[in-house]
Amino acid sequence: MTDTTTLAAPAAEAPERRAGQANLRQLIELRWLAVGGQLATVLVVHLGLSIALPLVEMLTLLGVLVAFNLFSLWRNRLFSPVSQLELCIALLVDVAVLTGQLYLAGGSDNPFIYLYLLQVAVASVLLRPGYLWAIVLSTVTGFVLLTQWHRPLVLDPTEPTTLSPNYLGGLLLCFLLNVGLLAVFLVRINRNLRQRDAELAAAQQRAAEQTHIVRMGLLASGAAHELGTPLATLSVILGDWAHMAPFAAEPELREEIEEMQRQILRCKAIVTGILMSAGEMRGEAPRLTTLQAFIDGLADSWREAHPQVQLVLISEGLPDRQMISDSALQQVVANLLDNAAEAAPGLPLVLQASCPDEDHLCLSVLDRGPGFDAERLAHFGEPYQSSKGQHGRGMGLFLSVNVARTLGGRLEARNLDDGGAEVTLTLPLASLLPRTPHA
Repeated sequence: MTDTTTLAAPAAEAPERRAGQANLRQLIELRWLAVGGQLATVLVVHLGLSIALPLVEMLTLLGVLVAFNLFSLWRNRLFSPVSQLELCIALLVDVAVLTGQLYLAGGSDNPFIYLYLLQVAVASVLLRPGYLWAIVLSTVTGFVLLTQWHRPLVLDPTEPTTLSPNYLGGLLLCFLLNVGLLAVFLVRINRNLRQRDAELAAAQQRAAEQTHIVRMGLLASGAAHELGTPLATLSVILGDWAHMAPFAAEPELREEIEEMQRQILRCKAIVTGILMSAGEMRGEAPRLTTLQAFIDGLADSWREAHPQVQLVLISEGLPDRQMISDSALQQVVANLLDNAAEAAPGLPLVLQASCPDEDHLCLSVLDRGPGFDAERLAHFGEPYQSSKGQHGRGMGLFLSVNVARTLGGRLEARNLDDGGAEVTLTLPLASLLPRTPHA
């Protein structure tokens, strides 16, 4: 288990590290474009249009941006993952340099002030909401400050350019609307994309699990076929022993032979159940029963196989409806009871059956064991996640989860407040009821 956990951690961190480095690389490339664009704009305006600009200060800010980008290049070559905080700081530096350039070139009068929207758009794509709003706040603050404090941009020395307060107010309102809409809708688009990716990953995981289950089913079916012959041979031998004089004269030996015969019959029943689940007896008509009779039969069968464990059955409000006696469902409940008995040896178990509404059946197994630790709960139902400390175990719950999923239900686990654990199987009644043939 330690080796598996150790190997899984770097594998899980690798995609996150690659994503962070790719995002930082995108910022570096955008920043080079910003440096080139700002430099070209400053030179064209100052030299080509003969508009006076504080050239030294503006080129100094560009030098700061170049130095920071070189530092970002070095940072991106490190092995450690790039955090959201680092991406946020990088964007704040871009906002600060842009604010400085706009302050030196007219403030809110400068038409390039709407480059703030680019910063918000990039942040909406790359950052989580908490960090995104830091960028939004910084751009809005910079915009508001630039409407009040900036060096005027004199386009015509004989007629200084001034904007009316009403125009500035409308400009600010327009900017706020643009920033808000960009942030909200891009965040929603990103959330939808992440949800789609999560659903796709879950579908791929389910497909892999189904493939795994098919392989296990083929293995189990083959093993069941192979076990049929030796079980039949043992049954014949025990039948012969039961009629031999030395064994017939000894009551204790006779009882032991009878017990072995009962256990062989149980093994045959298990093998038959495996073959039925594998589809080898589909020609037989499905056996119909009622919900209450099905639950009672489950409890009686498990008590008979585990006479040393006390099982308390609680049935509440089960409707009197017919259902198909599903062998896979029987095996799931038996597996849950087996796990509970192993978790709390010698302590009574509770099997609770109820219908919280007209459409669902809930089967809960409660024990008084130590409960699940946080890691087991986080990986509940995954293969090879056993609490028994043995490599390769934990397949029972994995198969139970997939049987529940196939029937349209779910299997959930939780720890009880007063100690112990509860595992609940919730199934739609429609998946258990006999289907009415269409006319």
